Amino acid sequence: PVLDGPVIQTADDIALRGGVKIADVMRTVREAHEATGIPILVMTYWNPIDRYGVERFTAELAEAGGAGCILPDLPVQESALWREHAGKHGLATVFVVAPSSKDERLATITAAGSGFVYAASLMGVTGTRVSVGEQAQELVRRTRATTDIPVCVGLGVSNADQAAEVAGFADGVIVGSAFVKRMLDAPDEEAGLAAVRSLAADLAEGVRKR
Repeated sequence: PVLDGPVIQTADDIALRGGVKIADVMRTVREAHEATGIPILVMTYWNPIDRYGVERFTAELAEAGGAGCILPDLPVQESALWREHAGKHGLATVFVVAPSSKDERLATITAAGSGFVYAASLMGVTGTRVSVGEQAQELVRRTRATTDIPVCVGLGVSNADQAAEVAGFADGVIVGSAFVKRMLDAPDEEAGLAAVRSLAADLAEGVRKR
């Protein structure tokens, strides 16, 4: 299963053609954590971790200053090995819930997860959208009924108004594709970084309206 829409798939292709490896991700985590001091999470599918080695991956992520991992395609019922090693190294395990998740399933997922819950605002893949979707607020309400950990909403948030809307009912706002698109659309790296900074400022302003 692939959660990524066309924007992040394009970025994935560029990274793979450029020879990016897990070691490069760990270096980036270390540099970001050292520069900011804020928790850094990695979002990845299970296969790269499985091939790299669960113990090796969790140990290196923790050593680099990582705080946890979002695993969109790892079923809770098959996550014991990951959670064992993640727990040993103090890493959070963030699972994804969707509008289609039944209440019983939500309870199972949130009981196994830690850090926060990633609530997908709608059924579909990542990417910017005109509207976040009314299903998101109901999903947050249902998820909160099963857990005390924060519930953050992602998929489709791309501007300050949407960020403000989501911040009105969720504990956090997750943005990915909108940042990647700014980099892909920019004529050069410097312009891309400037566009990313501008978007981050706009999103932060939107969240703080709430």
